[in-house]
Amino acid sequence: MENKEAGTPPPIPSREGRLQPTLLLATLSAAFGSAFQYGYNLSVVNTPHKVFKSFYNETYFERHATFMDGKLMLLLWSCTVSMFPLGGLLGSLLVGLLVDSCGRKGTLLINNIFAIIPAILMGVSKVAKAFELIIFSRVVLGVCAGISYSALPMYLGELAPKNLRGMVGTMTEVFVIVGVFLAQIFSLQAILGNPAGWPVLLALTGVPALLQLLTLPFFPESPRYSLIQKGDEATARQALRRLRGHTDMEAELEDMRAEARAERAEGHLSVLHLCALRSLRWQLLSIIVLMAGQQLSGINAINYYADTIYTSAGVEAAHSQYVTVGSGVVNIVMTITSAVLVERLGRRHLLLAGYGICGSACLVLTVVLLFQNRVPELSYLGIICVFAYIVGHSIGPSPVPSVVRTEIFLQSSRRAAFMVDGAVHWLTNFIIGFLFPSIQEAIGAYSFIIFAGICLLTAIYIYVVIPETKGKTFVEINRIFAKRNRVKLPEEKKEETIDAGPPTASPAKETSF
Repeated sequence: MENKEAGTPPPIPSREGRLQPTLLLATLSAAFGSAFQYGYNLSVVNTPHKVFKSFYNETYFERHATFMDGKLMLLLWSCTVSMFPLGGLLGSLLVGLLVDSCGRKGTLLINNIFAIIPAILMGVSKVAKAFELIIFSRVVLGVCAGISYSALPMYLGELAPKNLRGMVGTMTEVFVIVGVFLAQIFSLQAILGNPAGWPVLLALTGVPALLQLLTLPFFPESPRYSLIQKGDEATARQALRRLRGHTDMEAELEDMRAEARAERAEGHLSVLHLCALRSLRWQLLSIIVLMAGQQLSGINAINYYADTIYTSAGVEAAHSQYVTVGSGVVNIVMTITSAVLVERLGRRHLLLAGYGICGSACLVLTVVLLFQNRVPELSYLGIICVFAYIVGHSIGPSPVPSVVRTEIFLQSSRRAAFMVDGAVHWLTNFIIGFLFPSIQEAIGAYSFIIFAGICLLTAIYIYVVIPETKGKTFVEINRIFAKRNRVKLPEEKKEETIDAGPPTASPAKETSF
C-alpha cells in the first residue's frame, strides 16, 4: 500500500505479518474439508483397482449367471475413473453462480452435500450389490471437487493479508496432496484395500466434509466479498478484526474500497465479457497457460507410468504400492516446502524452477526408457527421474497457480475467471487421462519429449509475461497488467481528465481484442 511512501502514518503493528489463530483455523477447516476431497478421490481407486473390478464381476455374475467379458469390464472401469474429472468440469461451471449468491464460505458449506451423500452411497454399495452406485457417486464427487478447487483458493486468497497470501493460497494444493497420500495409505491391502474394507475406504471421504460442516460456520466470510459485493463494511471490518488480531485495518479497508470502485467502473463480468475485454486479455491468457501447463506437463502420465518404471527396476508388484507411498511422502514434503518458500522466493522463481526440474526429468527419463533393456542399471535412474519430477512439480506447477489465479483478478472478474480456470483444469485433466495410454502405445518413451516441450513453453511464457505478485495488493497487480494490456484504468482516466480540464469529446471505450 502507499502508506510507506507518505512516512507520516504510524506503522502497522507487527502482528500483521503473523498467522493469527482465527486465520490459521479457518484455513485448516476450509482446506481439509474441501481440497482433501479432490486428492482423496483422485487417488483412492488406483491401488485397489483389482478389488473393485472383482466386486463388479461378482455383482454382474449374480445378476446374469455369467461373468463380464473384458470389453465390458474395461468400459465400466473407464467410466468409474473418468467420471470424476467430468464431474469436476460440471462443478467448475457451477461455482460462479454459487460464490456470488451464497458467498465463498457459504459455497464451501453447501458443497459438503456433494461429498456426504456419495460417501453414504458408496459405503452401502456392497450391501446393495450395486456397482452403479460407485460410478454415480464418482460423478457427484467430481462436482464436489470442481466446486472446491475454484471456491477454496478464492476464499483463502481473500482471507489472507498480502504478506501471507502466497502461503495460505498454497494450502489448496497441500491438502490435495494430503488427500492423495492418505488415500494411498488407506488403500494398502493390509489396511482397507481388500474385499472386506473397501466400502469403508470409499465412505471415508464423508468424514472431512462432516468436520467442515461442524467447524467452518464459526469462521468469518471473506471480508472482500462482504464489502465489495454486499456493501457491508461493518461485517467486513469485524471479519478483518478477527483475522488480523488488531484494530488498525484502515489501509486494507481502503484497498478494498479502491477495488470496489474499480468493480463499479467495470461492472460485473460474465465469462463472455471477460473473454472479450482487452483490459484482462493477458490475465485470462495467463490462467489458461498456468492451468493447462499444470496438467499437460505430464504429472498424471508420470503417475500412470510409475508402476512400469518401478517394475523394470526390479521392484516386485506387491511392493510397488509402498514405493508409491514413498513418492507421496516426497510430494507432501516438497509441497509444504513450497508453501514456506513462496513468500520468500516469490511465485515466478518457484514456477520457473519447478518447470525446469520437470522438463529435465522428462528428457532423462526418455533416455532411460529407450536404453534400459540394454543397460539394466539405468532402471534405477528411472526411479530417480520419477521422484525428481514429483519434486519439481510439487514446488511450482502444482501449488503456485492456486495463488496466482486469485491474485491477478479483481473481485468483479474473479468469478468468471475461475469458471474459465476450472474448465481448463478439468478438461486438460480428462484429456491427459484419456489420451496418454494411446500416445504411449504409439510412440512409447518419446511421449515424455512432448511433456518436456510443454514444460519449456510454459516456463518461457511465465518468464516473459507473468509478473512477480509477492507482497502486492490486488489493485497494484491490476495496474501492472493494465500496462501490459496497454489500457488505462478508470482512476487514471479520471486523473487525466482533471489535469486536462473539461474534455471536448471522449473516445469510445475499447472493450474487445
